[in-house]
Amino acid sequence: MQVGVGLPAAVPGARPDQVVEWARRAESAGFSSLAALDRVVYDNYDPLIILAAAASVTERIGLCTSVLLAPARGSATILAKQAATIDRLSGGRLTLGLGVGAREDDYAATGADFTDRGRRLDVMLAELVGTWAAASGPAGIGPASPRGRPGVVLGGRSPQALDRAARFGDGWVAGSAGFYATGAAVVREGWRRHGRDGSPRTQAVAYVALGADGPARAERYLPEYYALLGDAATGLGSTALTSAAAVREVVARLAGEGCDELLLFPCSSDPDQVDLIADALA
Repeated sequence: MQVGVGLPAAVPGARPDQVVEWARRAESAGFSSLAALDRVVYDNYDPLIILAAAASVTERIGLCTSVLLAPARGSATILAKQAATIDRLSGGRLTLGLGVGAREDDYAATGADFTDRGRRLDVMLAELVGTWAAASGPAGIGPASPRGRPGVVLGGRSPQALDRAARFGDGWVAGSAGFYATGAAVVREGWRRHGRDGSPRTQAVAYVALGADGPARAERYLPEYYALLGDAATGLGSTALTSAAAVREVVARLAGEGCDELLLFPCSSDPDQVDLIADALA
């Protein structure tokens, strides 16, 4: 199983120099991917723009959105062009993780319909693929991706989201490591039911906060980021991986469950977290 790290792009107050240094250290440490979360009404960097910045200072490491709120973004054609641009600039390193999200304020801020977001994502997926397929034609909306199109994985845990991943995606990303085994089984069954060749690429997400102040950082960050959950957000800080042993335990468990890649998202913008995670894995 591969292990990637999230960029600290959704940690409030993260400085540009910290994000860029994080990307450099992650590639140097041998991580598989750099991932970026998506919010609209929040103190975070736009995931596509921050991944373009990461692409400019790296050469090998994968780049992924985990996940981008596609229905809140309006035009699928513009999104297709943006994604193909990053894929071209990075030499074919982008995986476009897409989902619908659960925060109404993100949709209100962009004027998008929150109640229709699932159906809109289905439509957008077809529009994205169509735009990429025509990119190299005389009237194509380029640039063309080095691979024809970026990879696409879909997030979510509802029955509709899991079936969408099995029908349309190259794979699926679990928003939490604890739900991975259950969701992956449904996606794999749906993949076979829809008559698709091969198997889906699966990812899982976990939060990490290492070092002496790790638990305190997790307790500050996660309840605030997931405040939409109300009282249920209060204890989320304790779900973060705050020790090397905890990191290794989750890696071993997910590898045994057949996960292809674990994405470890930070609760701190300090680039030293990259080194601490690498040491834990070593």
